[in-house]
Amino acid sequence: MRGSDPTLRRLEFDKVLERVAAFAQSELGRQRVRELVPSTNLLEIKRWQAETTEGREMMRLEPLTELSGWHDVREPLKRAARFAVLSAEELFAVGETLAASRQIKKFFSERTDRYPLMAEIAEALTNQGQLEKDILRAILPGGEIADDASPELQQIRRGISRSQNRIRERMEGIIRSSENLKYLQEPIITIRNDRYVVPVKQEYRNQIPGIVHDQSASGATLFIEPMPVVEANNEVRQLMAKEKQEIQRILAELSKGVSAVAEEIATALEALGELDFIMARARYSLQINAWSPRIIEGAMLDIKKGRHPLLPGEAVPATISLGKHFKTLVITGPNTGGKTVTLKTVGLFALMTQAGLHIPAEAGTEMGVFRNVFADIGDEQSIEQSLSTFSSHMTNIVRILAQVGEGSLVLLDELGAGTDPTEGAALARAILEKLHSRGACTIATTHYSELKNYAYTTPGVENASVEFDVETLRPTYRLLIGRPGRSNAFEISLRLGLTPDIIDKARSFLTTEQVQVADLINKLEQTQQAAERDREEAANLRRESEQLQERYRKLEEELRSKKESILAKAQEEANKLVRQARLEAEEAIKELRTKLAKESGKQREEAIQQARSKLQQVTSQVAAKVPERTAAGDIPREVKPGEEVFLPKYNQKAFVLSVSGNNVQVQVGIMKLTVSLKDLRRVKETRVTSGESKVGKVLMDKAQSIGTSLDLRGMTADEALLEIEKYLDDAFLAGLSSVILIHGKGTGALRAAVQRELKNHPRVKSFRLGEAGEGGAGATVVNLK
Repeated sequence: MRGSDPTLRRLEFDKVLERVAAFAQSELGRQRVRELVPSTNLLEIKRWQAETTEGREMMRLEPLTELSGWHDVREPLKRAARFAVLSAEELFAVGETLAASRQIKKFFSERTDRYPLMAEIAEALTNQGQLEKDILRAILPGGEIADDASPELQQIRRGISRSQNRIRERMEGIIRSSENLKYLQEPIITIRNDRYVVPVKQEYRNQIPGIVHDQSASGATLFIEPMPVVEANNEVRQLMAKEKQEIQRILAELSKGVSAVAEEIATALEALGELDFIMARARYSLQINAWSPRIIEGAMLDIKKGRHPLLPGEAVPATISLGKHFKTLVITGPNTGGKTVTLKTVGLFALMTQAGLHIPAEAGTEMGVFRNVFADIGDEQSIEQSLSTFSSHMTNIVRILAQVGEGSLVLLDELGAGTDPTEGAALARAILEKLHSRGACTIATTHYSELKNYAYTTPGVENASVEFDVETLRPTYRLLIGRPGRSNAFEISLRLGLTPDIIDKARSFLTTEQVQVADLINKLEQTQQAAERDREEAANLRRESEQLQERYRKLEEELRSKKESILAKAQEEANKLVRQARLEAEEAIKELRTKLAKESGKQREEAIQQARSKLQQVTSQVAAKVPERTAAGDIPREVKPGEEVFLPKYNQKAFVLSVSGNNVQVQVGIMKLTVSLKDLRRVKETRVTSGESKVGKVLMDKAQSIGTSLDLRGMTADEALLEIEKYLDDAFLAGLSSVILIHGKGTGALRAAVQRELKNHPRVKSFRLGEAGEGGAGATVVNLK
């Protein structure tokens, strides 16, 4: 962004970048944050914003995902490219970086649809599986070389271990000998110059033949390598030399492998740094509760309740627009009224948006693209340059006027201040007119009332003020566009104790025009404040009305629910009566059969038929008294398969499966029922429901409680099959498309029993063994119908 470096500092953009950099997990990521410069390319800005949004989305959907675990290995890569041999620590860092690159690449390749922009960056990551495996197998954390880094190294270290054991055995024999104990300072074995020695008293030097490697500070103790172990120690030294040579050979071979793919690793490292950069922006966005604004073409902005990101606590939000209906905004009002904070918020939002950072503002905020952002904010008086406050401001403004043009955003604080009020006001107006004529979007704060009149009379220029409460003598920090501000000097002075006669005298010095303008502004303020109060009161009434409406709706639903409950209970009691009557009738028929046993077959059957006929009459009369639930909709004359209908008795919607005369087979959730045509109703959009039905409640309960996996480990086959039957029913009711049955590997008996059960299960569409990340052979993934 040309000519904006001073502006970045004045608007404290560098402080924002410091906070973003704190969220980066690598030096590469932090470096990118520090080098971040706002862009003026619309497509680039939209992409940056979308990347930050993807990072926020990943934090929401997969909060445990980490894109770390890699190291900044740029220097080792440069050395490897020149065929230098890397140290074990450097190679281990490269190995971990390769592992992270492979894992992160796989993560995004499986989520291309969810995170397309980050997945595109991740395509540059490398997958050097064999080199990664060789490095991490050969080198342990801390840079230690593993014993099995090569067969030769393993053999050498075994030889060293065997030789050292033999030496220790011989040394143990020497120090445990009762004859040698009196010659030793202490019966211990120690090491000097990588050789095993014993501490011998000076006066018995010749009693323990061997080589002296060291002596104590007092000279009273000599550290002697006994002759019997000299040859064995020499053998250990030779083996250690071979070990170093083999380790150097291993490091050289691994470094050669890194050298061959150094360019690919460097490219992957850049991609890893870019991903860390994106996640740092996303983490900062989450911390300040920011979101991406809607990016629009043109130099304009419309901020809804924007909060300055650097202010501690809850900053008072500012709502401000510029560039659509007017390009110049003149903010007037008293000091400490929040005018400077508003200027900085607008400027910082423009810079943050064009740098791909989210901004802390509400939904509906729109930000355009500004070619340049200029700011003259704060007292920049320079003692070294012997410049006054006015001169310092003018120097900045001269620099701005030399570069400003169409598409620029200019922020001027206390324009024209620091000099004679008359001349300062005239100069301020001339500067605003120049900026306006060049097509720049300008926000200026001032005390000059002349600029209020200029804003009133000039098309494309608008007044604004920061609201001030005269009663409390405090600013409310609310920006009021379309209304000029007042200094409130008389009101403030009066409340602070200045006598009324002095205030009246001061008023008399004002011109008639000044008094009229002040009265006009005062009346305008009173009118607007009254309108605000009326609007707030209307909003409160509307909210109360909505709350009452919601309350009555809930009461109505409760009444319907109670009504349905009462009807259902009555229906159940009636059905019980019917069932009881049938049981009693069947008992009567049995008794009748016994009594008529002696009668002829024909007479007996006629008596039974008469009894059954009377039974049918009784059950029909009882069933006729069963109350039915009321439901909107007409009784259909005919229905077709696939048609949606309503069952009043069950308070459920259903779908017609088949029609046979007056009998209709319907699907209700997971159940199939055969009902009479007269028991159906046509579905209407305005059907009144009594809330959750019993079936609906079951489905809801299952959906909330059922898990996506069932652990069967430790169960017998019979126990497992019972659990599977219940679990699959619950999963089907909950609407799950697939579940995992965890049976473990073990002997395979439980897995075989589970899969036999699944082959013919009516709920199961297909099944397979789990893959990596799903439990492997210890789990079975089941797809439900």
